[in-house]
Amino acid sequence: MVNWVWLFLILSGIVFAAINGRMDDVTQAVFEGAKTGVTVSFGLISVLTFWLGMMRIAEDGGLLRILTRAIGPVVRRLFPSVPAGHPALGYIMSNMSANILGLGNAATPMGIKAMQELQKLNPDKEKASAAMCTLLAINTASITLIPTTVIAVRMNFGAANPTDIVGTTLLATIVSTAFAILLDAWFRRRHSRSSGA
Repeated sequence: MVNWVWLFLILSGIVFAAINGRMDDVTQAVFEGAKTGVTVSFGLISVLTFWLGMMRIAEDGGLLRILTRAIGPVVRRLFPSVPAGHPALGYIMSNMSANILGLGNAATPMGIKAMQELQKLNPDKEKASAAMCTLLAINTASITLIPTTVIAVRMNFGAANPTDIVGTTLLATIVSTAFAILLDAWFRRRHSRSSGA
């Protein structure tokens, strides 16, 4: 769907530029946009490599395992339908810990594994279970301690203090995660009432 929206925006822009005789502006914007994209990408590579390396050291040093143990009781309350000791819980905790530490690359495969394990517990294979919806909501709104991508973009565009976004990002992600959990609980309770469970 998003691809169709982008295609519509691009084509409508070209058509209106052609009607108004401003195709030169379109050509210039295309080349300048491509140039900016390449510049930003190269700037991001160095900063992201540094931060992901730091996070990988933290992971190998055991910080991820400590965080996983710390959030264990919370995860078990958020996913009451998942039996204790099930592999899904381990993947969920690892996914959440990696997201908190800004390890997006490490979080994605763990999230996929968690979804696969939750699908095994899902009685209706054609619909997402409540636990799967909860994981998606929390994963999307995840609390983030170090927003590496945002820091990299700010550094690339010459921000005076690129890391001053950390505090507000942490606050924003705490609020978004809390709101996601509340909404998930509300939809889950509403669905239980409507299904008579």
